[in-house]
Amino acid sequence: QVQLVESGGGLVQAGDSLRVSCAGSGRTLSNYAMGWFRQAPGKEREFVAGISRTNGNTGYANSVKGRFTISRDNAKNTVYLEMNSLKPEDTAVYYCAAKFTYDSRYYTVDYNYWGQGTQVTVSS
Repeated sequence: QVQLVESGGGLVQAGDSLRVSCAGSGRTLSNYAMGWFRQAPGKEREFVAGISRTNGNTGYANSVKGRFTISRDNAKNTVYLEMNSLKPEDTAVYYCAAKFTYDSRYYTVDYNYWGQGTQVTVSS
């Protein structure tokens, strides 16, 4: 069983940067593809970014491509989402997720484990 805890959210202004973290426990996250999702009030949860288990393949939603970067530090059992040039429409609860896999793909769906989320609010 994997436990995921997000941290680093907060209130920032448009154009600012913020890094959110996802710390894993119970299992080593290097055996999992990892993803970040977000859910804004009144909207469905959406995929933001994913990183593969093995070779570091990454993928991003079009809305964040070029502004957000997902990375992982296996030594710290932690995954990060670096967010730059933040916009008010980035305001949401951000969740990290883990998917056990043997391959080198990143995923946009079918994650097995989820964190509790961290709030990111971007003011205009």
